[in-house]
Amino acid sequence: MPSRNANNANNQSSGSDRSLTRRAFGTAVGATAATAAVGLPAAAPAAAAEPVAGRIQERPFRAARGKHARRPNILFILGDDLGWADLSSYGSPNIHTPNLDRLGRQGVRFTDAYSGSATCSPTRFSLYTGRYPGRTKGGLAEPIADRSAGLEPTHPTLASLLRGAGYATALIGKWHCGYLPDYSPTRSGWDEFFGNFGGALEYYSKLGLGGEYDLYEGDAEYKDLRYYTRILTERASEYVQRDHGDRPWLLNLNFTTPHWPWIAEGDTAESAEIVRRIKEGGLGGLFHADGGSIEKYKQMVEDLDRSVGEVLKALKRSGQEEDTLVFFASDNGGERFSYQWPLSGNKSSLQEGGIRVPAVLRWPARIDPHQVSDLPVFSPDWTATLLELGGARPDPAYPLDGVGLAGYLLRGERPRERDLFWRVRGERALRRGDWKYYRGKGGKDQLFQLAHDQREQADRAAAEPELLAELRASWERTDAGLLPYPTGS
Repeated sequence: MPSRNANNANNQSSGSDRSLTRRAFGTAVGATAATAAVGLPAAAPAAAAEPVAGRIQERPFRAARGKHARRPNILFILGDDLGWADLSSYGSPNIHTPNLDRLGRQGVRFTDAYSGSATCSPTRFSLYTGRYPGRTKGGLAEPIADRSAGLEPTHPTLASLLRGAGYATALIGKWHCGYLPDYSPTRSGWDEFFGNFGGALEYYSKLGLGGEYDLYEGDAEYKDLRYYTRILTERASEYVQRDHGDRPWLLNLNFTTPHWPWIAEGDTAESAEIVRRIKEGGLGGLFHADGGSIEKYKQMVEDLDRSVGEVLKALKRSGQEEDTLVFFASDNGGERFSYQWPLSGNKSSLQEGGIRVPAVLRWPARIDPHQVSDLPVFSPDWTATLLELGGARPDPAYPLDGVGLAGYLLRGERPRERDLFWRVRGERALRRGDWKYYRGKGGKDQLFQLAHDQREQADRAAAEPELLAELRASWERTDAGLLPYPTGS
């Protein structure tokens, strides 16, 4: 049972997720009645919530009339190593992201959304399987860097389960869940794949970490030496405008932007220098440790924003916008040039800056615009949610670790209380309500009350020893059910 302290923390949280309003399934609800049903005052639609001195200003919004809609198309977009505050709607002082900000205004913007892990491939495992990365051998790689591990084709995935329920499925962009010949999106439930298998590639040459060419259509190499983000944007725009007949569709659109190397479109001289280093056998060329800048990073993030905007315009032209659920998030926290304030840590760490991510969701047919939620959610929750909305049943042999949020989004049903769990080599973390248990590589157990200390600087372990012990025990119970890391890793 949750301790008294944990319950008090939940009761005293800001509660902005309670302001989330939604359209009920197939029920026409008047604005005044729907507002009263969730205990909110009637209010005129407000402007987008804007960042104020590094915080997110949250406002309640008026409910709107419900509509009936079919099962949604799903456009699930991931940025790569995008920090929590790298969007202007999340507080960035110098990066302008009008398209993603607009997407958030048109639906729900989540302030306490998390990735399933602190690096690329384990987060993708958690999203595709709906389970903790440590439940599968491939998920133990943090991240996958060779051909020894991957997502086993026998494991059910978001794509395979939705395909079984009648969806057309495609993945465009970064896979990073294993290499050919054993692992591929087309072996794990996606009808179509166009993109790269590895964790990073040079944006023009398409050379990967091992110097290999890494752009594929299906399981065959595809030659295109244009800037990678442009290619993915074109492919995704074509897919969302395609006639899929009566079948709903799932498109996982996984950009590599703004992951290193730090190359914006037009930086052909920098590209040539990195290619030279790669061909000489140096991985440092692709890591680009001596390159990049805040200004270059800004260019890349703003290009990601424009690219998402192009895909959304294509979706609107297709006439499917109303019945398409669009979700955008980062795959983990930001890296060298990300703006993370007020969070501590970055990619690879289980501090907030390594796992808290921007996340926005829009579904015009069912979900009202102008909403902000501080409900803690993480990657496996979206798997469970999309399966429920798509009418697909999880495989009971592979139980999900995420919680479906359809009732919360559409009917105002608060999810059951649960813990969010993370594990990486040398670090552990667990969030319950506003409390976070954290042990870093130094081995010290710490306790933070995030509602008052997002920066994780005021360690409450000594003041709350019983709560610390309870959260530590909860973490260890979950960890005991996962695969151990290989000896010596």
